[in-house]
Amino acid sequence: MLMKHHLTAAEVENLEGTRKTHFLNSQARRLNKSLGDATGLQNIGIHWVELAPGDASTELHRHYSEEEAVYVLEGAGQAQLDDEIVAIGPGDFIGLPAGGPAHAITNTSNSPLRLLVVGQRLPSDVGDYPRLQKRLYRHGGQWDLVDISAITDPKKSNPNVGTK
Repeated sequence: MLMKHHLTAAEVENLEGTRKTHFLNSQARRLNKSLGDATGLQNIGIHWVELAPGDASTELHRHYSEEEAVYVLEGAGQAQLDDEIVAIGPGDFIGLPAGGPAHAITNTSNSPLRLLVVGQRLPSDVGDYPRLQKRLYRHGGQWDLVDISAITDPKKSNPNVGTK
């Protein structure tokens, strides 16, 4: 099958989306259309995302390896960036460098909030969910979720770790 590299506005509108609920937050529900997948992109994800009134995009999280960006297409909501809450609306842009603020978006209006979300697809990433005190290690298809309090620093128990 020949991969299509151009999607018209009508094709994007008619693209079948996937309804997703975040595995750590039942209030994080969204309709996701992967524009990147539809055009064969493998190293970056580009998603048209719709949040219904009251829904969140995800559980508050931060990536340590991957960068992410959000452009607001239409609607109104709020973005949480660490402890700061900012109002967002059409034309607003959020850039999230690796190791940057923990983030999540919530639709605070009575109509859909539509976003364009772009992110890297690295083979490995580490992310924290600060409200839940959890860390996610992702490598290939393997995901390991651990309590941050259970993580140990081998250098503290053995000063020879990391020396030649």
